[in-house]
Amino acid sequence: MTTPNRWLPVVGGVMMNMALGMFYGMSIFMLPLEKEFSWTRAQTSWVTTIGLALIAVWYVIAGFIQDRRGPRPVAVIGGLLFSLGFLLASRTRSLPMFYLTAGVIAGTGSGFGYVVPTSVGSKWFPDKRGLVIGLMVGGYGAGSGVFGPVASSLIQNVGWRSTFRILSVVFLVMTMVGAYLLRNPPAGYRPEGWDPSKARAAARGGADVQANQMVRTQTFWALWIAYCLGTTAGTMVISQLVPFARDAGHSAAVAAFALTVGAIGSASGRVLSGWISDHAGRLNTLRVMLLVSACAMPTLFLFRDNVVLFYGLLALVYYCYGTQLSVYASTSADFYGTKNVGFNFGLLLLPWGVAAILGPFLGGRVYVAPGEYRWAFFVAAALSVVALGVLFLARNPHAAPARSAHV
Repeated sequence: MTTPNRWLPVVGGVMMNMALGMFYGMSIFMLPLEKEFSWTRAQTSWVTTIGLALIAVWYVIAGFIQDRRGPRPVAVIGGLLFSLGFLLASRTRSLPMFYLTAGVIAGTGSGFGYVVPTSVGSKWFPDKRGLVIGLMVGGYGAGSGVFGPVASSLIQNVGWRSTFRILSVVFLVMTMVGAYLLRNPPAGYRPEGWDPSKARAAARGGADVQANQMVRTQTFWALWIAYCLGTTAGTMVISQLVPFARDAGHSAAVAAFALTVGAIGSASGRVLSGWISDHAGRLNTLRVMLLVSACAMPTLFLFRDNVVLFYGLLALVYYCYGTQLSVYASTSADFYGTKNVGFNFGLLLLPWGVAAILGPFLGGRVYVAPGEYRWAFFVAAALSVVALGVLFLARNPHAAPARSAHV
C-alpha cells in the first residue's frame, strides 16, 4: 500500500472521534434539564461521571476484541450505541433514565468507538506516532467545540429533546463513515523510507509486551497513578464548565463559547504535544504539562470573572488535559508495542475512568457545600503536583542506556 493511503484511516478516526467527543459537551444540557426537572448540580454531574468511567472500562474490552477481530466491527458497535444513547436521551422523563441513556449507553458507545482510532493510528504511523495519535484523539477533543455551540443554539430554538434527536442522526452518519475508513495496515507493514533503527531516542519503541508482563512493572503503575491524578483536573472542569461559567457571572453565550475554547485547547494539546513528544520525549512532555496544569487550575478560578483571562486560562487547562489523552496513548505503544495496543492501552486508560469519578465529584459535591468551586480547583492543582512526582518513577524500558564515562 502506498504511503498516502495511510492517511485515509486518519480521516476516518478524526470523523469518528469528533462525533464521540460531543460527550465532553454534555454539560450544555445540564441547565435546561435542571430547570425542567428541578434536579441539582450534583445529580446532573453524575451523567458525566458514569459516561467517562464506562468509556474507560469498555475501552479495555473493546481493545481486546479489536486486537483479535480488527477495528471495523468495534467502530460500528461504538457508533451505533453512541447515536442510540443520544436518541433515547431525548425521551428522558426521570434521572435514572437520563443516566441510562446519556450516561450508560452513550458512554459505552464512546468507549467502543474511541479505542479504534488510537490503535489504528499507532500501527500506520510508527514514524510519526505522537503527531498522528494526537490528530486522532484531537478529533475527540474538538467534538464538543464544534457541536457544543450548535447544540446550544438548537436548544434555544427547538428545545433539548429535539436537539438530542438531531445530533443522534448526525453522529450516526459520521461514525458509520468513519468506521468504513478505519482498517489496520497489512502484516509486515513499514512506512516507505522508514528505518526503525534510526528512530529518535525520545520516541524509541520496542518489542510487543503481553499485558501480564506489563502490569508487573513499576513504570506501568507509575503511569497509571499519574494518569489518574493528572486528568482529574480536566474531568472536573469538563463536567462543570457551563455551570461554572454562569456561576462566574458570564452570559449563556459566553458559557456556550467556553465549550469551543476548551475544545480548541484540548485538541491543540493532543496534536501539538503529541508532535512535541516525538522530539522531546513522552515523559518529559507529560511532566511539563502536569506542572503547567498545577499552576493554571487555581489561576483559572481566581481570574474567572475576566472573560479574556477566563478563556485563556480555560484553554490552557484543556491543553494540559488533552496532552495527557494523546501522549499516554503514544507512550503505551512505545513502551509495550503495537500488537496488543488496544488491550494494553485500555488498562492504562482505566485511571482516566477513575478520574471521571473524582473530577465531577470534586466539581459537583464541593460546589454544593460552600456554593462555589474554589476548593475544587485548588485540590485538583494539588493532585497534579502529586502526579508530577509519581511520574518521575517511570522509565522508557526501550530507551538507549546512557553511555558510560569509561567507554
